Amino acid sequence: MTSNTTPTSSTRQIARAATLVMALFLLSRMAGLAREMIIGARFGTSADLDAYLAAFRIPDLLFQLVAGGALGSAFIPVFTGCLARQDLRGAWRLFSAITNLVLILMTALAVLAAVAAPLLVRHMLAPGFTPNQQALTTSLMRWMLVSTVIFGVSGIIMGVLNSFQHFLLPALAPVLYNLSIIAGAWFLAPGLGVYGLVIGVVVGAGLHLDVQLFGLWWHGARYVVTLGLQDPKVREVGHLMAPRVLGLAAVQVNFWINTLLASALPAGSLSALNYAWLLMLLPQGIVAQAMATAAFPTFAALEARGQSGELRQVLSRTLRAVLFLTIPAATGLFVWRVPLVRMLLERGEFTAHSTELTAYALAFYAFGLVGHSVVEIVARAFYALHDTRTPVVIGVGSMVLNALLSLGLRGPLGHAGLALANTLATTLEMSLLAWLLSRRLGGLEWTRLWSTTARAGLAAAAMAIPLAWAASAPRSGPALLVGAGGLAIGALIYLAGTFLLRMPEIQIVRHIVTRR
Repeated sequence: MTSNTTPTSSTRQIARAATLVMALFLLSRMAGLAREMIIGARFGTSADLDAYLAAFRIPDLLFQLVAGGALGSAFIPVFTGCLARQDLRGAWRLFSAITNLVLILMTALAVLAAVAAPLLVRHMLAPGFTPNQQALTTSLMRWMLVSTVIFGVSGIIMGVLNSFQHFLLPALAPVLYNLSIIAGAWFLAPGLGVYGLVIGVVVGAGLHLDVQLFGLWWHGARYVVTLGLQDPKVREVGHLMAPRVLGLAAVQVNFWINTLLASALPAGSLSALNYAWLLMLLPQGIVAQAMATAAFPTFAALEARGQSGELRQVLSRTLRAVLFLTIPAATGLFVWRVPLVRMLLERGEFTAHSTELTAYALAFYAFGLVGHSVVEIVARAFYALHDTRTPVVIGVGSMVLNALLSLGLRGPLGHAGLALANTLATTLEMSLLAWLLSRRLGGLEWTRLWSTTARAGLAAAAMAIPLAWAASAPRSGPALLVGAGGLAIGALIYLAGTFLLRMPEIQIVRHIVTRR
């Protein structure tokens, strides 16, 4: 029997991939953080930035529903199945058909959204905005719809490369995208305002696509002019994708509800909520999204080979590694939120008041980090099992709960009430998905998972006490030194606690870091 810390061949495969992906996701997230720092310095928590963020909602909705997470979760298992059967001809025909269908559909939807943009903004996205803000949001949305069509094709290519266990170019693509927006904010925004950001978005989408084309060439891609409407593999992708579209629609509805409710709050509320959300996603992306991206092809391959026992074991180890890393990260985000926001964002137009607004929301987003991270992994396991329906049903229920909680909590807590609603709904979603997946796989090594949670929580609590005391002390010293120093000290205290508690997850993470 495989021991608690000895890696299986599948675990080693994930470890090798996760090391590279986590490093690349770290680079991508750092680029995204630099983007937010520069945007914050240029625009702070202004009404113009509120309009820019609201304008993103419809383009992002179209991408996510058609060619983003929905298609990836449906496309990768089918494409990986072709590769496992060494059916390269069928794999490339599937890629060609899906690309052609997505390009046609995305173009049509983008045109319709551009025509209907004024009505969408006025009645659905931001009815609380002033007329000038609504007009600006409409104009920005129309320009950003161009990037949506480009991202549609780029998202499919990303799925192809991930299926080949090729993670370098897909991870570099967001870096180039963020660098383009940074260039727009740095060089164009002083003269063009938020339109400089939009130019960066469109150019960045083109770079996101171009950098991945080399990967297709490297793997010998073959393009076929076909829609494949009668192809069983294309139909299977559609069958798997349909419920996932509904699930992602629920996620986008949550974002829309946040935009709608925040538009009626004081100016800057939406911007502060967005900054806090992105800070929470920083560790979530580096840890959970990276590990989920690395693990998903392996999950799908194990399912295709009927190795359910190894799938269960690899999934459990992956979850334990995620819990080991995200529990202290969530604790650190909560207790060290003010110094962190000061260090990263407080400069230029991002004032002390902006820090106060953002830190207030981050306090309620912080503990949603664990739920969001576990959902990333567990949902990928369902997709590998060719079950996109279960995560969707739970996701829709979570969306409804989030909406109800948002309506109830906005009054007493303001924009932070929207953050708390998201955390509560996601935590329940995580719990239900994990329980259902455990029933599906015949268990998830619950004793070890609970042990990891308890001991990581204890070590994180030991870390939180000195950090909370330091955070409450009067502000002194450079923000960079104070913020970074607190994070480093917190990490050392947590690691010392895990060694004292003899947590076996240290070895799991070591296998990932050393790629063995």
